[in-house]
Amino acid sequence: MTPDLHARHRAVLPEWLALYYDRPIEITHGEGRQVWDADGKQYLDFFGGILTTMTAHALPEVTKAVSEQASRIVHSSTLYLNRPMVELAERVAKLSGIPDARVFFTTSGTEANDTALLLATAYRRSNQILAMRNSYHGRSFSAVGITGNRGWSPTSLSPLQTLYVHGGVRTRGPYAHLSDAEFTEACVADLRDMLGQTRGNVAALIAEPIQGVGGFTSPPDGLYARFRQILAEHGILWISDEVQTGWGRTGEHFWGWQAHAASGPPDLLTFAKGIGNGMSIGGVVARAEVMNCLDANSISTFGGSPVTMAAGLANLSYLLEHDLQGNARRVGGLLIERLRAIGASTPCVREVRGRGLMIGIELVRPGTDEAHPDAATAVLEECREHGLLIGKGGGHSTSVLRIAPPLTLTVAEAEQGAAILERALRNAS
Repeated sequence: MTPDLHARHRAVLPEWLALYYDRPIEITHGEGRQVWDADGKQYLDFFGGILTTMTAHALPEVTKAVSEQASRIVHSSTLYLNRPMVELAERVAKLSGIPDARVFFTTSGTEANDTALLLATAYRRSNQILAMRNSYHGRSFSAVGITGNRGWSPTSLSPLQTLYVHGGVRTRGPYAHLSDAEFTEACVADLRDMLGQTRGNVAALIAEPIQGVGGFTSPPDGLYARFRQILAEHGILWISDEVQTGWGRTGEHFWGWQAHAASGPPDLLTFAKGIGNGMSIGGVVARAEVMNCLDANSISTFGGSPVTMAAGLANLSYLLEHDLQGNARRVGGLLIERLRAIGASTPCVREVRGRGLMIGIELVRPGTDEAHPDAATAVLEECREHGLLIGKGGGHSTSVLRIAPPLTLTVAEAEQGAAILERALRNAS
């Protein structure tokens, strides 16, 4: 069945729609942290459909909420009052930390970032955007235009003028040799210099607190707080892209921006992925004066649909009631230390980094600092053969293994996955 499905996929879908593995797999069902393919093989899922299955596969509370809502009404659009949408918006607004918050729901993280860019440029009456080098913000025309990772930016054309700032990658680049404090000061100086050379008013800085597709890289804590002080001098907005870092995945914080909390919350916050546990939910939170700045009508046909909102409410309730942020901190802490111990004796591992259940393993050619995408591919394939699904990412090449299991991961499952990774990494070296 799968080879035939692969051939059909290639016959009707774009060549650039990438598939993992030399022999791509069809995932047919899942439960908890486990999934099964069409051949009946079982896998421990350490990637969650790109950090999207946040709590667990087939979580009963979510499937029940979806089924019950679908039995009443599936769709109505934003032209009518929608109780689940209002209820989820109330909860997200309160959790966001943004004062006088308003919430707009979309169907994806890409659309959420598009909306944030629309709001920021309209509010500031400028199409100039600051973005981070090595960043990723989605696949739409405007999101590609602010994506600093060239592997995911197929065109230089853009409706925006984008200026790229240092700081998102701590251990590579011209400031990598500096201490955390010196690194932060160098990035701040670079930002000041860049703003001194811009023409007109910059609308916003958009930044992922931890870069996702870029390989789970991040700056020293507090860097965006320092950036925020400078931005505030110019009235420039700060958009925190929390599509991958939100909802407690980092363990230490509920939102990624809270690692830089000295500056207070961002002006706008975007989210998606995990909140729906697989259902298509994205959104933007912003101060009322920013959210309400548009002077034209707007609706969303599918954003905030009753079914997805019911899923989001059930999923968020489960996450909070079971302290999954705490589980990410505890189990993620154990997992990252286990992986660092493996990496210390594995020649192809340059760095193990991350927070909570958001962990990256950067691979290089042994004895060098040169990225090693072939090793990453080999590890990905061997993990699959031994029943573990992981992801890949990185800046100039896909040489970083991305590990982001559902937040209900147990200690036993963490050890099981680490053992499979250890074997694959040692073979890759």
